[in-house]
Amino acid sequence: MAFEILASGYGLVEGPNEDAEGGIVFSDVLGGGVYRVDRDGAVDTVVPKRRGVGGIALHADGGVVCSGRDIVHVRDGVTRTLFGIPGLPGWNDLCTDSAGRVYAGALRFAVFDPNAQPMPGECYRIDKEGDASLLYGGVLHANGIALSPDGRTIYHSDTRAGVIFVHDLDRAGNATARRTWTMSDGQPDGLAVDALGGVWIASAGGGRVDRYRPDGRVARSLAVPARIVTSVCFAGADRRDLIVTTADHADEPERRGCVLRTRVDVRGRAGVSGPDLINQRHRRKS
Repeated sequence: MAFEILASGYGLVEGPNEDAEGGIVFSDVLGGGVYRVDRDGAVDTVVPKRRGVGGIALHADGGVVCSGRDIVHVRDGVTRTLFGIPGLPGWNDLCTDSAGRVYAGALRFAVFDPNAQPMPGECYRIDKEGDASLLYGGVLHANGIALSPDGRTIYHSDTRAGVIFVHDLDRAGNATARRTWTMSDGQPDGLAVDALGGVWIASAGGGRVDRYRPDGRVARSLAVPARIVTSVCFAGADRRDLIVTTADHADEPERRGCVLRTRVDVRGRAGVSGPDLINQRHRRKS
């Protein structure tokens, strides 16, 4: 399968998301910053220097919602905190639902510090600025997160444990009936859901993207020209462009972390531009 390079030269690329103009927004977790590559290949800085951004959503009022030490909304250079936990090392990937609520994974240890003692984190749902609910814990290294097309199932990668946690979401928003899928080779990272309910999961260290059926069986695997595949999203007018981010490039090592694009035969979930809905509805306080 052919992959086109949209952007390259970064450290660890994460959080891909398509905006309303067809640009791809992404982050460099280690190098810092949130960026946007347009259809002509021009790259602009959206949020300068911010490190640890593992997840990005587009805000309905403009700007981006992104992770890091806190969950923030950045618009026109102004940053406001949507939710934070004192002393928390950081947040990783995030997604939103059709009501605009944010689902985000909390990290309880510094994942890039080899001397840090691993400690399980949690998943929170942020309903509005400063108002969040704990959905579940026991996620050692919270990573990719997304909802099923009907919004009744939540998928969440645990990279260190090598599993994907699957929960039902009841009408009250509670997460129940945990079960796990196992990635046999590599570690699950970012993920996105297609229109048929398939879950596309990046394999960090496995050099591929796997498509899981809703029953947890692997339907196919796409080889990617990188060893560390970090995340995925759907894009394009027909939502059949698969955007893949990496921390390296196997054929051209000088490219380092990349934003890649290929075509697939299934559409991304309607109304989303990858792991995150674009209709984020947090509003400024009046």
